[in-house]
Amino acid sequence: MNTGLILQMAADGFSDRVIVSIDDREMTFGQLQERAHNAAGWLLEKGYQRVAYLDTVSEAFPVMIFAAGIAGIPFVPLNYRLAKEELDALLARVENAVLISSESYTSPLNVPDGMTTISADEFMSFPAGNAEFPDVSPDAIAVELFTSGTTGTPKAALLRHENLMSYILTAVEYASAGENDANIITVPPYHIAGISAVLSSSYACRRMIQLPDFTPESWLDLARKNNISNAFLVPTMLSRIIDYLNEKKIDPELPALKSLAYGGGKMPLATIQSAMQIFPEVLFTNAYGLTETSSTITLLGPDEHRQAAESDDPQVQKRLTSVGVPLPTIELQIRSESGEGLPAGEVGGVYVRGDQVAGEYRGKGQLLDAEGWFETKDMGYLDEGGYLFLGGRLDDVIVRGGENISPGEIERVMQRHDAVTDVAVVAIESEEWGETVAAVVVAEADESLTTELQELVKANLRSSRVPEKVMYKTELPYNETGKLLRRVLRQELSDAIASGTL
Repeated sequence: MNTGLILQMAADGFSDRVIVSIDDREMTFGQLQERAHNAAGWLLEKGYQRVAYLDTVSEAFPVMIFAAGIAGIPFVPLNYRLAKEELDALLARVENAVLISSESYTSPLNVPDGMTTISADEFMSFPAGNAEFPDVSPDAIAVELFTSGTTGTPKAALLRHENLMSYILTAVEYASAGENDANIITVPPYHIAGISAVLSSSYACRRMIQLPDFTPESWLDLARKNNISNAFLVPTMLSRIIDYLNEKKIDPELPALKSLAYGGGKMPLATIQSAMQIFPEVLFTNAYGLTETSSTITLLGPDEHRQAAESDDPQVQKRLTSVGVPLPTIELQIRSESGEGLPAGEVGGVYVRGDQVAGEYRGKGQLLDAEGWFETKDMGYLDEGGYLFLGGRLDDVIVRGGENISPGEIERVMQRHDAVTDVAVVAIESEEWGETVAAVVVAEADESLTTELQELVKANLRSSRVPEKVMYKTELPYNETGKLLRRVLRQELSDAIASGTL
């Protein structure tokens, strides 16, 4: 099976249903199928081996995904927010490709010789041809996604049709959306959540309302105008919406909203608690996944959200800060540094296995172990009920006097304090310990609060986990897909310590 089957099934059953809406422009499943077939024929005629995309989300986005899938070549979306030098380096690695972009993005760049550049409108306007479409193998590469490259050169993660289809067939019910259901798309096209949003919405036959540039006001306006029933937001977006509603002292006025999923980064406890109060009838879902796993691998579903919010049991309440349990087709283990499986409650590396797990990079090959397990590079632990609690990336682990400390366990404790809106724990240099613990807290700066937070950590964890330094900020730095930029905080702490202001 390949991704082209999703479009075929949707168009066969709902040809006249609108699938994409943006800026009052609409496209039905039948029109999407026609444009994708015409574009696929053109790609085959020209002999391109990749379809690259450099732009914000548009109605051409699903056309490109399906056209590349039908033609049997990879779709390669690029991060339009990168600096010129970074984009030049990525373009040089995308060989034998047509680049779909606009002059505003390409004019400053060194587009490689031989790379054809066309607009999104051109790509959607090819006439019907006579191309014979190949029988695309399930193990053909469907998508190449460059990782964020926060700690080095971005890697090109390879997702095959069988990986993506395994996720869609497991997580989405065909034609499960009603005719009036609509999903608002805010995630960028270069993120795995953007790819999965198109594939899952198409398989569910749910209309997609695209929002290229997110602001709380524009999201609320578009959601109201289109009677949005479903949405996905990264934590920073949801936080900004909550802050906007509270600041303006207004109701969201979204009676059609039924389901709101979030993921892509750490969700502050105060934010999800506020969201559940503001949207009491909405079903919340926390989705955790990676590019290399073809999107979601664990879910904290609506029932678990409500149970955690309403329970008197501290262990059940705590699950609101978890990312839930693995999907039925996903196996998950917590392992020690030596590779041994760890029991419930012990922090280690998160490993996953399943058909949707690719774990493969161009030039590096597949990084699954002999038994098919993939190391996510995330730290975490499972509770007795099998709920996964993340503790940051392996690169974020604080090594204090030879003891590994997970930032996540300290952050979860500090978030319990009513004065704390958000918190991040990072390592700082220590002459005595090599590294020690520091925290950056979103709250009103207060010496007594610092003492209270340190005592809270000491009472719930060990003294080695107590932050030696606490810095206060009005907000933490996140990128556009919700990932916390700990390196920025480490530098700010280092500068403050060096200048004597902390």
